[in-house]
Amino acid sequence: MVHIVTKSKLMMDTVVEIKVVTSLSLPEVEPVIAQAFEAFRNVEQACSRFTPDSELMRACQQIGTHVQISSWLFQPLKFAMEMAEWTQGIFDPTIGKTMETYGFNRHYLTGETLSNLAEDNASYRDIVLSDDDRTMYLHKPLVIDLGAVAKGFAIDLASRMLANFHGFVINAGGDLYAGGLDETGHAWRIGIQHPAHKNQIIDAVEISNEAVCTSGGYERKSKVREDIHHIINPNSKQSPHELSSCSIVAPYAMMADVFSTVVCLYGLDQGKRLLNEMQLKGILVTSKYHVERVGGI
Repeated sequence: MVHIVTKSKLMMDTVVEIKVVTSLSLPEVEPVIAQAFEAFRNVEQACSRFTPDSELMRACQQIGTHVQISSWLFQPLKFAMEMAEWTQGIFDPTIGKTMETYGFNRHYLTGETLSNLAEDNASYRDIVLSDDDRTMYLHKPLVIDLGAVAKGFAIDLASRMLANFHGFVINAGGDLYAGGLDETGHAWRIGIQHPAHKNQIIDAVEISNEAVCTSGGYERKSKVREDIHHIINPNSKQSPHELSSCSIVAPYAMMADVFSTVVCLYGLDQGKRLLNEMQLKGILVTSKYHVERVGGI
């Protein structure tokens, strides 16, 4: 007899909910779910821009020297760097200082704010990663923001721990991975939140062994400037407004996570071209709340 076990914790500035479909007893299930939550804790400790003693922030203090970093930090940073290269800097993990300037620098638990020294013209080209010895080298002071990849990375790690269950969903504030089948033996039906109405669903997708991640300007707005949200073009230092939300379906959460941000930055036409080129699926909601489905959803 299968049943559902659900657990949730506050991590990475959001509520992380893990739901598993299983015939096992609670004492058998709970340690596995605890292991999945541990993946989130490890990634947060490595990648947080909001904690002065995170591995990322300690490494960012060391300019002009090769700093060895853990795989918890190296893997998402490498993926962010590849995306920066591929988009020619439209997506850039060195956006952190701009984020701080617009007030995105408050720790969700302590309320403390961070402000770091960084050069205005810093870009991803000022970061050098070495696969051979897993080191990072910074040419100049900068602040790395891994907000578009770290949560997806944590979801992917946690999903490996849960792979033996009949089915499971890891939902980290709307970014999620759904494995296997739901308790009725069907693919998981995932609702896409309406950008203007928090408790309404604007569309839905059915997925199994896939991720769906959503980015949108409605999620976090700047208290410094009302036209700025947490997705910012590193060249113009402005936020895009053509799309109010981008939900991307991909084989992995880290991929869905970063592409949802990139498509928001690109806008509707270029975003659709990108998704078709990458053979990814998406639900794009325009600023007038018109829904555009891409990739045969």
